[in-house]
Amino acid sequence: MIRVVLADDQSLVRAGFRVLLEAAADIAVVGEAENGGIAVALARRHLPDIVLMDLRMPEIDGLTATKRITSDPALEHVRVVVLTTYAEDENVFRALHAGASGFLVKDIEPEDLQQAVRVVAGGESLLAPAVTRSVIEAFVRNGSQARQAPAAGRVASLTAREREVVRLVGRGLSNDEIADALVVSPLTSKTHVSRAMSKLGVRDRAQLVVLAYESGLVTPGNGHSG
Repeated sequence: MIRVVLADDQSLVRAGFRVLLEAAADIAVVGEAENGGIAVALARRHLPDIVLMDLRMPEIDGLTATKRITSDPALEHVRVVVLTTYAEDENVFRALHAGASGFLVKDIEPEDLQQAVRVVAGGESLLAPAVTRSVIEAFVRNGSQARQAPAAGRVASLTAREREVVRLVGRGLSNDEIADALVVSPLTSKTHVSRAMSKLGVRDRAQLVVLAYESGLVTPGNGHSG
């Protein structure tokens, strides 16, 4: 059973998401929060698989709550997925940079919501939609120079093959697609991704994508290596 905490300041929104999620036999909502502080407390109490986190909440916002969850070693296995009506809100990028595993717009279809929860609970990130990469690209373009040098220094520790794998992850390829591109087995592809994540100290593929852009391995707008 996939355990979910819902964090949104609107009770009707939480109720709607609860109904949609619990229509699936393999998903249970274990807590609801009207602000980020309560979301963090519920995450610590219930240790859910997923926290669906609205960004714009009173008292403690979703970005602050995301940072608190992703930086807490006791919550290492809790994944945050940002909920927003603002697909280009800079806080979406900041949440991804802080360790969120992806984001969803609130008008998502019920089946897509359930599948998104399953994908993240399975250890992947919500990176496929073009809008996700466009958000990352937009905010790497703006002020990327301050971040590029340290990010480039981090990826310098990778082998040439691992850097290529990170570049392909940054372009949005799955492990199977990376395996096809590099003519290796899916298991080898997965191993390269895991080793790169371990060396770089990132939680998941979302952070790997951000780092790929910030380091210049992928350049905004064209998906090619820099």
